[in-house]
Amino acid sequence: MNPFSLIKEDFLNVKRNDPALHSTFELFFNYPGLWALLFHRIAHSLYKKGLRFLPRLISAIGQFLTVIDIHPAATIGRRVFIDHGVGVVIGETAIIGDDVIIYQQVTLGGVSLTKGKRHPTVENGAVIGAGAKVLGNITIGANSKVGANSVVVKNVPADSTAVGIPARVLKRGFDKTPLSHDKIPDVNKEIFQYLLKRLAVLETAIETGDNAHIKEKDHELDALYDNFIHSMD
Repeated sequence: MNPFSLIKEDFLNVKRNDPALHSTFELFFNYPGLWALLFHRIAHSLYKKGLRFLPRLISAIGQFLTVIDIHPAATIGRRVFIDHGVGVVIGETAIIGDDVIIYQQVTLGGVSLTKGKRHPTVENGAVIGAGAKVLGNITIGANSKVGANSVVVKNVPADSTAVGIPARVLKRGFDKTPLSHDKIPDVNKEIFQYLLKRLAVLETAIETGDNAHIKEKDHELDALYDNFIHSMD
């Protein structure tokens, strides 16, 4: 598709992805992610023709107006939706497939100064939660979800959910609900609850001195913790 057909599709895509949109008029003022894509489509088209300064200038203007930094060499597919968008950074060799949703403060960054592919590939249908950092030449598989504020430095398989710092895959299987953030496990909460239960066992041991009961509960907690850790592998 030519860049203007892609831009037209980007505008139509907002209506499909954002229930907060009440009129076409709002598209021109309330969607910096949409305008960042518009600037990028034009800059990328010129960049592919061998130009360098003009695409970077167009990208710089887009960054100034939208607070979204997309390198003109980055490859972005069809119907990509950058929601809210402020603070999004997409590096030079990043590749984003079709129907991807990216939220504010996301970074698709590099971890090397070497030439060649050094930024992530995000495959079709993936969702990158707010504040997530996806770093290096890794792949986020099709239809996968990355939880908010996660730091991803390894490949995420297709149809998976990854959360945490560093991110781990906690769930496998395609979830058709694109915005089901409430279903993403909270790793910190799980560990904190485990520590509270462990503390309760130790307090009971001190108060009662019932070692047999304490050992039984302690083994139960160990089993729960082991299952939780194995679920993240």
